[in-house]
Amino acid sequence: MKILIEAAVESVDDARAAVAGGANRLELCADLDAGGTTPERSLIVDVLASVDVPVVVMIRPRAGDFVYSRDEVDRMRREVALAVVLGAAGVVLGALTPDREIDATAMRELIRAAHGLPVTFHRAIDESADILASIDALRSLGVSRVLSSGGAAAAVDGADTIAAMVGRAAGSMSVVAGGGVRWYNVVELVRRSGVREVHARCGGESARIRGIADALAGA
Repeated sequence: MKILIEAAVESVDDARAAVAGGANRLELCADLDAGGTTPERSLIVDVLASVDVPVVVMIRPRAGDFVYSRDEVDRMRREVALAVVLGAAGVVLGALTPDREIDATAMRELIRAAHGLPVTFHRAIDESADILASIDALRSLGVSRVLSSGGAAAAVDGADTIAAMVGRAAGSMSVVAGGGVRWYNVVELVRRSGVREVHARCGGESARIRGIADALAGA
């Protein structure tokens, strides 16, 4: 089965390089060095006009933790609605409670704002108190995908946890392995975790994504 490659990008040049390297889907962000925040409207428009693969948009009002105020959730809801109007293929977001559980109230609001577009819960799950319990909560909310390193610094080190997440998701949503994914570890990561989607930062280097694509094609 083909493994889908999602590339995190933060510019039009990044987006074009990622597609040239073989990316099947893009996650568009600002400030990737801080883990990604919501990109400007103009960047969303320009990237959507520049590539022919699906683009999902990061919705994150600031760097730092994933516990959001009422005002921040309202802002995120407006940003989700904008991404929908502009033609994004989905949104990427996440919210936790102060107890590091899934903030179901905020998530329901944001999912409603997406009007049926796929919603990916990002690596906030790696900071949740119980990753597998979080999978159960996200399944019940109707989340489409979860991006995770399995709670480790690099996804290959969290591969066993990711495998447990795949089992817990039971085919009702996709688990995307992300965090330190490179050409030299992606085959092991896929083999050990059982994921069918991987996520890597492009950084403007088509060779980085091409290396991952070539490694998977040769596996």
